[in-house]
Amino acid sequence: MQRILFPTDFSENSWNAIAYALHFFKGEKLQFHFLHLGISGMVENDKNLHPQGISVSNLLSKGAFQKLEELKEKIDNLYPHHEHTIHLHFESSLFIEGIRKYVKAHDIDLIIMGTKGASGIKEATLGSHAGAVITRVKCPTLVIPEKAAYQTPASVAFPTDFNILYKDKIIKTLKEFSSYHESSLKILRVVRKGSKLEDDQIKNRDFLSSSLQEVNHSFHWIQSPELEKGLQEFIDSMGVNIIAMVGKNLNFFQRLLFKPTIAKISYHTDIPFLVLHE
Repeated sequence: MQRILFPTDFSENSWNAIAYALHFFKGEKLQFHFLHLGISGMVENDKNLHPQGISVSNLLSKGAFQKLEELKEKIDNLYPHHEHTIHLHFESSLFIEGIRKYVKAHDIDLIIMGTKGASGIKEATLGSHAGAVITRVKCPTLVIPEKAAYQTPASVAFPTDFNILYKDKIIKTLKEFSSYHESSLKILRVVRKGSKLEDDQIKNRDFLSSSLQEVNHSFHWIQSPELEKGLQEFIDSMGVNIIAMVGKNLNFFQRLLFKPTIAKISYHTDIPFLVLHE
């Protein structure tokens, strides 16, 4: 991961994501791209555009770039020993369109962005900027909820139902991400009753294990009537610091991250999650 994109609106939760990344990648020499997106012209009432899925800014280009320069100065002052190369960019476009364009033009390896947690993710499937990016931009994305405080990621949980044969890009991202802090990868299956796997699931599990042989990984299963509750119990008992999931299995994915409405479910508000794409 050499090129990392930070979409920023200069908010507190945006800064929290940046601060998290500076801790996570301490000692590395990476390319950090900070992008502010504004909208120009009129936006039609298109049913495909969620009002929170685009970034509407009243900053003119000059004012936005000044904000970006102030952001760089803040980073340099608070993290004077960082060795990252910082790029600043303002783009006048729709939010998702601008992200896709920038990812392609600059060969971005990872997007990192903040979210307001419960209000930003839970209440609408594509409601927040983060929700729009992780479902509509095919680039690995690390989402940092506003209540998340950096902890060295000793453990990364990877919930799966083993119904997907994971491709090389997903495996590569998981391995590379885990390698930064030699994180233990805990592969979790939550079941309502029983634990027997179908033949295809066994094949997918064995392939995953073989592909991750250089990584410290283990397989777990937990029985719970509610998927979200099972994941929360696992996070609490195993001290999980990050959740990694594949964006392709949208039903499974949306249920865990977008609609955890059960009482005492808090992982989506304070645990960063890494969304993987093929």
